[in-house]
Amino acid sequence: MKVMVCDPLANDAIDILKGAGLEVEIMQGQTPEGLAETIKGFHAVIVRSATKVRKVAIDAADVLKVIARGGIGLDNIDVDYAKEKGIQVLNTPAASTRSVAELAIAHMFAMARFIAQADISMKDEQWEKKAFKGIELQGKTLGLIGYGRIGQETGRIADALGMTVIGWDKYIKESPAPYIKKVDFDELLKKSDFISLHIPFIKADGPTLGKAEFDKMKDGVYLVNCARGGTVDEKALLDALNSGKVAKAAVDVFEAEPTANWDLVKHPKVNCTPHVGASTVEGQQRVGIEIAEKVIEALKS
Repeated sequence: MKVMVCDPLANDAIDILKGAGLEVEIMQGQTPEGLAETIKGFHAVIVRSATKVRKVAIDAADVLKVIARGGIGLDNIDVDYAKEKGIQVLNTPAASTRSVAELAIAHMFAMARFIAQADISMKDEQWEKKAFKGIELQGKTLGLIGYGRIGQETGRIADALGMTVIGWDKYIKESPAPYIKKVDFDELLKKSDFISLHIPFIKADGPTLGKAEFDKMKDGVYLVNCARGGTVDEKALLDALNSGKVAKAAVDVFEAEPTANWDLVKHPKVNCTPHVGASTVEGQQRVGIEIAEKVIEALKS
């Protein structure tokens, strides 16, 4: 059986696939239309976040049994249509949990202590010691919008740092951990010093945080989004930054990627990373191995 790997995958994962007797071809950088031209003859396709598996490619497949996403979100795959065609869709929801949670916490520290700004200043041969008086995370309230695996892990680390952790989740009705106090959405917006999103983007629902939600937040709130682009209205965020409602924002995900929203990226109160939440050596290793094992199991059935 043949497996197409469309995005970077750990070498160990490739070795596992080949060790199971599968023929592996690495074909990166394909558009949905390009994938449609190459997909015939493949029994499984493995993607990360870059490659889009759309209806045009699914229709072109002739022996495809599995579409595997190394990572959590499935927004780059037409999941319902694939399932209608009898194609199994897999992902690895747990493998990158710690990596993304640590990035969210890292962004909190970076905002609280002016780490990026102070580094730029020093490289400009400045010694602006008095310009970078920060705040401590200890004693602050962290509001988790979504407390699935990553939200829980972020909350666990925050709790260990001495933060008070509150949370709201549209789907999980009870707090999943003793260190997270369940509150309603409006209470979270009003009480949080830091807000961190850990939710999928649902196009039909639109942004979870827009102007109305920013208006309910504390003045000077800190916002972290390492979840999904589109969950925060970028124009509303810019307005909130300019008004001072949001003291600082840390953004790893954008409405369109690669982003062209340079007004947001270059804003002096914004720290940015290019969607690297899962990009750790350990996380990528776990993702690769888990997706390889799942593909092998699926093709056996």
